[in-house]
Amino acid sequence: MESSEGIQIEYIAIFIAVLFPGALVAFNDDLLQASEHLTALRIYSAGIWHNAVCCAACGLTLFLLPLLLFPFYSSGHGPMVMDVPSTSPLYGYLAPGDVILSVDNVRIRNAQEWLKLNTLTYGIQLKNVNISQHTGDLAALNNGKGYCVPSLVMEASKITGLLENQLVCSSELNAFVKISCSGNITLDDGQSETDLSNGRRNMYCLNAKDVVKLDKCGDGWGLAKSNGSSCTCSLDEFCLAPVQEPGMVWVEITYSRPQECLREENSFPVSTTSSLKERNCGATFIFVGDVISMAHSIHLTSYQPRWGPKIVAYFPNFLERFLIWTFHISLALALLNGLPVYFLDGESILDATLSHYTSLSPRKRNKVLRLCLLCGLLVSIIGLFRLLL
Repeated sequence: MESSEGIQIEYIAIFIAVLFPGALVAFNDDLLQASEHLTALRIYSAGIWHNAVCCAACGLTLFLLPLLLFPFYSSGHGPMVMDVPSTSPLYGYLAPGDVILSVDNVRIRNAQEWLKLNTLTYGIQLKNVNISQHTGDLAALNNGKGYCVPSLVMEASKITGLLENQLVCSSELNAFVKISCSGNITLDDGQSETDLSNGRRNMYCLNAKDVVKLDKCGDGWGLAKSNGSSCTCSLDEFCLAPVQEPGMVWVEITYSRPQECLREENSFPVSTTSSLKERNCGATFIFVGDVISMAHSIHLTSYQPRWGPKIVAYFPNFLERFLIWTFHISLALALLNGLPVYFLDGESILDATLSHYTSLSPRKRNKVLRLCLLCGLLVSIIGLFRLLL
């Protein structure tokens, strides 16, 4: 920019201020002062303009990244697990290379949807549970997620006890209670309203691995349903929902193992319409606990490599982080240099703007410039303190 305007560049320096990289362009000050105000304004704004262009380029690349990586990576089919630390609550359930397909029957297409669903949707749900737990309403504890359980199974697993005492089931089994479509406890199982007011509920101790194979019911599954009616079961079935402790959320996670699917296809050709369960290369498991911590405990990528060693799976995440980091740094530098503060480009830009676009006398212009610089410095200091705190 300086060369195109006929201003001689004396030297260029690169430096690091705290954690931010920067560049300094020194030019002939006499030639700059003698140039037109609009020319000086364009020169002073060149750095901010370049940072803005860099932000736009990074944002556009991020937006088009699935298309740019399409020849080498597939996306939109579910996030792939990169690593499961031993401290993660999902350790032993998921392994590197697994692809997460759905959460509570809600399709998950990328890593962002995984975090959004678990941290935002279930975070709000968990907050509502904590707020309403004092009412003793079981619907607040199980969030209306139910399963259609045959009546014969219910009779064999029935236990009556106190919810407040956290009674009842052995460590291998989970406690379930009846719910209706509205989320209220049904009274057609021989219980009186007095028993309910005293905290006595009919509990059913069931194995979660068997229950998740049944049809879903209740109004806590959102838009994803496994059968035609979300609230009703067949005549010989009842809708049972799991009982959860306050602060816990019951979540179904479905995943596939593409390597096992490929191995099965090579060994025993199967129909393309076969389900994951039929092909034994996928499964569904239950997680009960803090879903927000769970969601952040594993490392995912939205891109699955079409071929090559496993190390290439890390490249899209590295590229995404690099683009995001560059975008944030460029944006921060653009905002920083644009601030009307002493010794930054914002001071020169403001001076050139007042000189070109106003008819103020040099004395008044200098007063306005100082006032703006003092206000800008004060606002910057307040913003820095808020950021640090």
